Amino acid sequence: MSLLNTALFADPELDALLDDNAHLAAIVHFEAMLASASASEGLVPDQAARAISDSLANARLDTAALAAGLAKDGVVVPALLKALRAGLPEASRSYLHYGATSQDAIDTAWMLQLAQIVPMLQLRLGHISSTLDGLAVQFGRQRLMAHTRMQAALPITLADKLLGWQRIIDECSSGLTFAAKRALAVQLGGPVGNRASFEGKGDAIAARLAELLGLADAPAWHGNRVALCRLGAELAGLSGALGKLGTDIALMTQSEVGQAAISGGGGSSAMAHKNNPVEAEILVSLARHSAGNLGTLYQALVHENERSGAAWTLEWLTLPAIVRDAGSGLLVAQRLLGRLSFPAQDIG
Repeated sequence: MSLLNTALFADPELDALLDDNAHLAAIVHFEAMLASASASEGLVPDQAARAISDSLANARLDTAALAAGLAKDGVVVPALLKALRAGLPEASRSYLHYGATSQDAIDTAWMLQLAQIVPMLQLRLGHISSTLDGLAVQFGRQRLMAHTRMQAALPITLADKLLGWQRIIDECSSGLTFAAKRALAVQLGGPVGNRASFEGKGDAIAARLAELLGLADAPAWHGNRVALCRLGAELAGLSGALGKLGTDIALMTQSEVGQAAISGGGGSSAMAHKNNPVEAEILVSLARHSAGNLGTLYQALVHENERSGAAWTLEWLTLPAIVRDAGSGLLVAQRLLGRLSFPAQDIG
């Protein structure tokens, strides 16, 4: 992200959960827990599982070598496994990643990352809902003119307006919870998704792995991306909801409307009197950006046969961007609402 964009959309807390280091760490954790789960079902020797766990806990990775492997193979896992096996006793090397395929490791790693991100977004949604509640207490009795189809309609109270926003935010929170419950599941299918490589113990290993990782247990979903796309839709919907707030606030702060005011708004290079609703505009931009990416993410539902390299790669390009839009939007919205006030209106 460029310096200029960082100034508008920075979210260091979220970026730390989405960056390459976080993703690689999640893959390594998957591999260690897979060995442990497989040992619990007798597929991997206990000694090998312990060696894998101990070695991976202290793994040091050469990201340049991993990048070269990724460029060659299309996925980072083969190069990563080569590096991890180099640090293992020879007798344990064949048991690392035993029965699994690259998609098992990468999909589960993404779910581990999202399992940390979703509660953080929920916390931010809760803060916004609380802020709206506080604004309603402070300003709720004030009257203002409602607008339908961009025309003056009938008088309402500011509490009516704020409650409408709050209901949208709460709907996003409940929708995100529902989608995450289904989507944040372990991926374990083996080479062709039928768990045959786990010698009849695949279901039990998957259940134990899910328990160890704190994810839901589920059948292999290599070619079934519906739950993942639904989670993406809830995240894009969240950005869209924030874009609705941003649009309303931008309209309410128009000079000739004067229903709301933003302290310390953006200035103009040519018109010193202006107080531009920059953060409200950012919310609209993020909503539109996320909506575009969501349409592209849904193309990943067209997943040929048992695994698609093209559809899978498309997810890597779009889903993180949708997550970032939601996270950044929540931070921007919280700042905006904290600087929002509502001058009393004389509407007759």
